[in-house]
Amino acid sequence: MRMVGLTGGIACGKSTISNLFKSEGLPVVDADVVARDVVRKGTGGWKKVVKAFGNDILLENGEIDRARLGQIVFTDPTKRQLLNRLLAPYISFGIFWEVLKLWIKGSKVIILDIPLLFEAKMDRRTSPIIVVWVDPETQVARLTARDGISAEEARNKINAQMALDLKREKADITIDNSGTIEETRLQFQKVLSQVNGPLTWKEYALSRDAFLWILASAIVGALAVHKSLT
Repeated sequence: MRMVGLTGGIACGKSTISNLFKSEGLPVVDADVVARDVVRKGTGGWKKVVKAFGNDILLENGEIDRARLGQIVFTDPTKRQLLNRLLAPYISFGIFWEVLKLWIKGSKVIILDIPLLFEAKMDRRTSPIIVVWVDPETQVARLTARDGISAEEARNKINAQMALDLKREKADITIDNSGTIEETRLQFQKVLSQVNGPLTWKEYALSRDAFLWILASAIVGALAVHKSLT
Protein backbone atom coordinates (compact mmCIF):
# COMPACT_ATOMS: atom_id res chain seq x y z
CA MET A 1 0.00 0.00 0.00
CA ARG A 2 1.32 3.43 -0.97
CA MET A 3 0.65 6.25 1.48
CA VAL A 4 1.26 9.57 -0.25
CA GLY A 5 1.86 12.62 1.93
CA LEU A 6 0.17 15.84 0.79
CA THR A 7 0.95 19.07 2.62
CA GLY A 8 1.41 22.79 2.16
CA GLY A 9 0.58 26.00 3.98
CA ILE A 10 -2.37 28.26 4.62
CA ALA A 11 -3.93 29.66 1.40
CA CYS A 12 -1.55 27.69 -0.82
CA GLY A 13 -4.31 25.75 -2.60
CA LYS A 14 -3.68 22.34 -1.03
CA SER A 15 -7.43 21.67 -0.99
CA THR A 16 -7.49 22.15 -4.77
CA ILE A 17 -4.93 19.37 -5.21
CA SER A 18 -6.72 17.17 -2.68
CA ASN A 19 -9.98 17.58 -4.62
CA LEU A 20 -8.20 16.76 -7.88
CA PHE A 21 -7.02 13.47 -6.36
CA LYS A 22 -10.59 12.74 -5.25
CA SER A 23 -11.89 13.46 -8.74
CA GLU A 24 -9.49 10.80 -10.05
CA GLY A 25 -10.95 8.25 -7.65
CA LEU A 26 -8.08 8.18 -5.17
CA PRO A 27 -9.10 8.04 -1.48
CA VAL A 28 -8.03 11.02 0.62
CA VAL A 29 -7.67 11.00 4.40
CA ASP A 30 -8.09 14.65 5.44
CA ALA A 31 -6.41 15.47 8.76
CA ASP A 32 -8.50 18.64 9.09
CA VAL A 33 -11.70 16.57 9.00
CA VAL A 34 -10.24 14.19 11.59
CA ALA A 35 -9.20 17.17 13.75
CA ARG A 36 -12.76 18.51 13.72
CA ASP A 37 -14.14 15.13 14.69
CA VAL A 38 -11.82 14.66 17.67
CA VAL A 39 -12.97 17.91 19.32
CA ARG A 40 -16.71 17.38 18.95
CA LYS A 41 -18.65 17.97 22.18
CA GLY A 42 -18.12 15.23 24.72
CA THR A 43 -15.11 13.58 23.06
CA GLY A 44 -11.80 13.05 24.82
CA GLY A 45 -10.18 15.75 22.70
CA TRP A 46 -12.98 18.21 23.54
CA LYS A 47 -12.52 17.60 27.27
CA LYS A 48 -8.74 18.13 27.05
CA VAL A 49 -9.07 21.39 25.11
CA VAL A 50 -11.82 22.84 27.32
CA LYS A 51 -9.83 22.00 30.44
CA ALA A 52 -6.75 23.73 29.02
CA PHE A 53 -8.40 26.81 27.47
CA GLY A 54 -11.54 27.29 29.56
CA ASN A 55 -15.25 27.62 28.81
CA ASP A 56 -14.73 30.94 27.00
CA ILE A 57 -13.91 29.01 23.83
CA LEU A 58 -17.32 27.30 23.78
CA LEU A 59 -20.34 28.22 21.70
CA GLU A 60 -23.82 28.27 23.21
CA ASN A 61 -24.42 24.66 22.11
CA GLY A 62 -21.28 23.50 23.90
CA GLU A 63 -19.20 22.94 20.76
CA ILE A 64 -15.77 24.55 20.53
CA ASP A 65 -15.68 27.91 18.76
CA ARG A 66 -12.94 27.06 16.28
CA ALA A 67 -12.55 30.66 15.14
CA ARG A 68 -12.07 31.88 18.72
CA LEU A 69 -9.64 29.08 19.51
CA GLY A 70 -7.76 29.82 16.28
CA GLN A 71 -7.31 33.46 17.26
CA ILE A 72 -5.86 32.42 20.61
CA VAL A 73 -3.32 29.92 19.30
CA PHE A 74 -2.25 31.90 16.24
CA THR A 75 -1.11 34.81 18.42
CA ASP A 76 0.56 32.70 21.10
CA PRO A 77 3.14 30.06 20.03
CA THR A 78 3.13 28.47 23.49
CA LYS A 79 -0.63 27.91 23.42
CA ARG A 80 -0.41 26.67 19.83
CA GLN A 81 2.14 24.07 20.86
CA LEU A 82 -0.05 23.10 23.81
CA LEU A 83 -3.07 22.58 21.55
CA ASN A 84 -1.05 20.49 19.11
CA ARG A 85 0.34 18.39 21.96
CA LEU A 86 -3.12 17.78 23.44
CA LEU A 87 -4.73 16.72 20.18
CA ALA A 88 -1.85 14.90 18.49
CA PRO A 89 -2.68 11.45 19.97
CA TYR A 90 -6.36 11.73 19.03
CA ILE A 91 -5.63 12.96 15.51
CA SER A 92 -2.97 10.30 14.94
CA PHE A 93 -5.38 7.56 16.00
CA GLY A 94 -8.15 9.04 13.84
CA ILE A 95 -5.88 9.04 10.79
CA PHE A 96 -4.75 5.47 11.56
CA TRP A 97 -8.39 4.35 11.81
CA GLU A 98 -9.27 5.93 8.44
CA VAL A 99 -6.23 4.32 6.81
CA LEU A 100 -7.15 0.94 8.33
CA LYS A 101 -10.66 1.14 6.88
CA LEU A 102 -9.24 1.90 3.44
CA TRP A 103 -6.71 -0.95 3.82
CA ILE A 104 -9.57 -3.35 4.60
CA LYS A 105 -11.33 -2.16 1.43
CA GLY A 106 -8.20 -3.03 -0.54
CA SER A 107 -7.02 0.48 -1.48
CA LYS A 108 -3.62 0.40 -3.13
CA VAL A 109 -2.88 4.16 -2.95
CA ILE A 110 -4.03 6.52 -0.20
CA ILE A 111 -3.49 10.29 -0.07
CA LEU A 112 -2.83 11.61 3.44
CA ASP A 113 -3.76 15.29 3.40
CA ILE A 114 -1.96 16.58 6.50
CA PRO A 115 -1.09 20.28 6.99
CA LEU A 116 1.35 19.45 9.83
CA LEU A 117 2.90 16.48 8.06
CA PHE A 118 6.49 17.42 8.94
CA GLU A 119 5.72 18.96 12.31
CA ALA A 120 3.91 15.79 13.43
CA LYS A 121 6.75 13.60 12.05
CA MET A 122 4.26 11.77 9.82
CA ASP A 123 6.52 12.34 6.83
CA ARG A 124 8.37 9.23 8.05
CA ARG A 125 5.34 7.11 7.16
CA THR A 126 4.57 8.61 3.74
CA SER A 127 6.22 8.40 0.35
CA PRO A 128 6.29 10.26 -1.91
CA ILE A 129 5.70 13.57 -0.16
CA ILE A 130 3.95 16.27 -2.20
CA VAL A 131 4.17 19.93 -1.15
CA VAL A 132 1.82 22.49 -2.67
CA TRP A 133 3.84 25.70 -2.89
CA VAL A 134 3.09 29.35 -3.72
CA ASP A 135 5.34 32.40 -3.62
CA PRO A 136 5.02 34.57 -0.48
CA GLU A 137 3.31 37.49 -2.23
CA THR A 138 0.65 35.24 -3.72
CA GLN A 139 0.09 33.51 -0.38
CA VAL A 140 -0.49 36.85 1.42
CA ALA A 141 -2.78 38.14 -1.35
CA ARG A 142 -4.91 34.98 -1.37
CA LEU A 143 -5.19 34.87 2.41
CA THR A 144 -6.25 38.53 2.72
CA ALA A 145 -8.85 38.04 -0.01
CA ARG A 146 -10.15 34.78 1.44
CA ASP A 147 -10.38 35.80 5.10
CA GLY A 148 -10.92 39.54 4.72
CA ILE A 149 -7.93 40.38 6.93
CA SER A 150 -5.04 42.82 6.64
CA ALA A 151 -1.72 41.92 5.04
CA GLU A 152 -0.07 42.10 8.47
CA GLU A 153 -2.57 39.66 9.97
CA ALA A 154 -2.07 37.38 6.99
CA ARG A 155 1.70 37.39 7.46
CA ASN A 156 1.29 36.60 11.16
CA LYS A 157 -0.82 33.56 10.32
CA ILE A 158 1.65 32.44 7.65
CA ASN A 159 4.63 32.92 9.99
CA ALA A 160 2.91 30.76 12.61
CA GLN A 161 3.47 27.77 10.32
CA MET A 162 6.58 26.07 8.98
CA ALA A 163 7.88 28.05 6.00
CA LEU A 164 6.74 26.74 2.62
CA ASP A 165 10.28 27.01 1.29
CA LEU A 166 11.49 24.66 4.04
CA LYS A 167 8.67 22.22 3.28
CA ARG A 168 9.61 22.35 -0.39
CA GLU A 169 13.19 21.38 0.47
CA LYS A 170 11.91 18.32 2.34
CA ALA A 171 9.46 17.26 -0.39
CA ASP A 172 9.85 14.60 -3.07
CA ILE A 173 7.45 16.46 -5.37
CA THR A 174 6.50 20.14 -5.51
CA ILE A 175 3.39 21.55 -7.18
CA ASP A 176 3.75 25.30 -7.82
CA ASN A 177 0.25 26.67 -7.41
CA SER A 178 1.21 30.33 -7.93
CA GLY A 179 -0.15 30.45 -11.46
CA THR A 180 -3.43 29.64 -13.15
CA ILE A 181 -5.60 26.62 -12.45
CA GLU A 182 -4.74 25.31 -15.92
CA GLU A 183 -1.02 25.40 -15.08
CA THR A 184 -1.71 23.63 -11.80
CA ARG A 185 -3.76 20.93 -13.54
CA LEU A 186 -0.91 20.23 -15.96
CA GLN A 187 1.48 19.72 -13.05
CA PHE A 188 -1.08 17.56 -11.28
CA GLN A 189 -1.43 15.19 -14.25
CA LYS A 190 2.31 14.50 -14.15
CA VAL A 191 2.19 13.92 -10.40
CA LEU A 192 -0.83 11.63 -10.81
CA SER A 193 1.19 9.39 -13.15
CA GLN A 194 3.92 9.08 -10.51
CA VAL A 195 1.47 8.38 -7.70
CA ASN A 196 -0.38 5.73 -9.71
CA GLY A 197 2.80 3.93 -10.77
CA PRO A 198 3.40 0.26 -9.92
CA LEU A 199 3.83 -0.49 -6.22
CA THR A 200 7.26 -1.40 -4.96
CA TRP A 201 7.69 -4.79 -3.28
CA LYS A 202 7.76 -3.05 0.10
CA GLU A 203 4.51 -1.21 -0.66
CA TYR A 204 2.86 -4.37 -1.95
CA ALA A 205 3.90 -6.22 1.21
CA LEU A 206 1.84 -3.72 3.23
CA SER A 207 -1.29 -4.19 1.11
CA ARG A 208 -4.37 -6.22 2.00
CA ASP A 209 -3.80 -8.47 -1.01
CA ALA A 210 -0.33 -9.43 0.23
CA PHE A 211 -1.71 -10.15 3.69
CA LEU A 212 -4.45 -12.39 2.26
CA TRP A 213 -1.94 -14.17 0.03
CA ILE A 214 0.35 -14.86 3.02
CA LEU A 215 -2.64 -16.00 5.09
CA ALA A 216 -3.86 -18.32 2.34
CA SER A 217 -0.35 -19.73 1.86
CA ALA A 218 -0.05 -20.38 5.60
CA ILE A 219 -3.41 -22.18 5.67
CA VAL A 220 -2.52 -24.31 2.64
CA GLY A 221 0.87 -25.12 4.19
CA ALA A 222 -0.71 -26.07 7.50
CA LEU A 223 -3.23 -28.32 5.76
CA ALA A 224 -0.46 -29.98 3.74
CA VAL A 225 1.57 -30.69 6.88
CA HIS A 226 -1.49 -32.04 8.68
CA LYS A 227 -2.28 -34.34 5.74
CA SER A 228 1.27 -35.68 5.58
CA LEU A 229 1.12 -36.54 9.28
CA THR A 230 -2.15 -38.47 9.05
